[in-house]
Amino acid sequence: MARFAGRVERAGYGLVLSPLFEEVGVFERVGEGTDVVRKEMYDFEDKGGRHLALRPEGTASVVRGYVQHRPPVPFKAWYVAPNFRYERPQAGRFRQHHQVGIEALGTDDADLDVEVVALAWSVCRDLGLTRIDLLVNSLGDDACRPSYLDALRAYLAARVDELCDEHRSRAADNPLRVLDCKRPACRAATDGAPRMVDHLCEPCAAHFGRVIAGLDALGVPARLEPRLVRGLDYYTRTTFELAASALDSAQNAVGGGGRYDKLAEALGGPPTPGIGFGMGIERLLLACDAEDVFPVPEGAVEVFVLDTAREGGGGSHATVVTAELREAGIGADRAFDRRSMKSQFKQADRSGARLAVVIGDREAAEGTATLRDLRTGDQEVVARADLVGHVRKQLS
Repeated sequence: MARFAGRVERAGYGLVLSPLFEEVGVFERVGEGTDVVRKEMYDFEDKGGRHLALRPEGTASVVRGYVQHRPPVPFKAWYVAPNFRYERPQAGRFRQHHQVGIEALGTDDADLDVEVVALAWSVCRDLGLTRIDLLVNSLGDDACRPSYLDALRAYLAARVDELCDEHRSRAADNPLRVLDCKRPACRAATDGAPRMVDHLCEPCAAHFGRVIAGLDALGVPARLEPRLVRGLDYYTRTTFELAASALDSAQNAVGGGGRYDKLAEALGGPPTPGIGFGMGIERLLLACDAEDVFPVPEGAVEVFVLDTAREGGGGSHATVVTAELREAGIGADRAFDRRSMKSQFKQADRSGARLAVVIGDREAAEGTATLRDLRTGDQEVVARADLVGHVRKQLS
């Protein structure tokens, strides 16, 4: 999270926290024909009779906040939030999963598309991921998309019997979803389908050309993927996805996004172009594990305090020493329940601590402590007053 925040905040994006639930209409604007709204959204009626929904994705809430508060543009925000989908849990996607993302509103400049896509790519590089494919496409706009949809419907109508059961009945209403289908039947049937990039109007083609040129200038390796339509209906022009080849191909998307120039207006605001992306934290972590980019983290506990002194009923010295170490910024823990020395040493080994501080009857009487290196077994007796300094020296 710190790497993500550092990367996007250097580009001028500020943190925005949106509500866990909203009026259901906020999310219905992402497209009533999409699976997110039709099948996957948790919605309910509250005690006041309001129809609400748990947040299924991050963009709509941020744009609703923009419409409500009208900050100066360009408005650049980042978020981290749990989202909720009523769907079968899969690798890296649970009914409650977590996303980070950015949104930028107020301009349709293709250079902003380049910035957003490059930031998503850079986040993956910051994490150490190398097996990431950046897929890009353009979905055109209201000027050129209708004629493309007509051509795609005609193509699918001639092959409707070849489609999977779900899309056989939905192809005419929502033909773009067929391109996104991962089932073998639909993949085979759409191999020769018309491509949106071949039907772009002149402004959309020029916009997409600038995006590709900008990414190339930054050394960001983007690959055209004509099937890429994403799962939400608010996208226009640029769409993109980050796929981790180290993961199973059916569930390898770690993030993606695109331009949504009509969403603010659909939510009751003035016409305001925007673009953003979201990244699934759980899926990102799976990709990191698959590439082994993170070393096994050291334990948070650096020192374990063992106290078997009978003075004070046992444990009182550990209370004071542990507090002193923590106040000095040193991770420390201790045993409870007046366990034996042997039992406490077992717990110290399990804690992952590097050092043990041992206080028995002799140490308590002399005002000392035994400092033992749990890796080498070396130990020394030090004055209690000098303990923190000796611990720091050993840890360094």
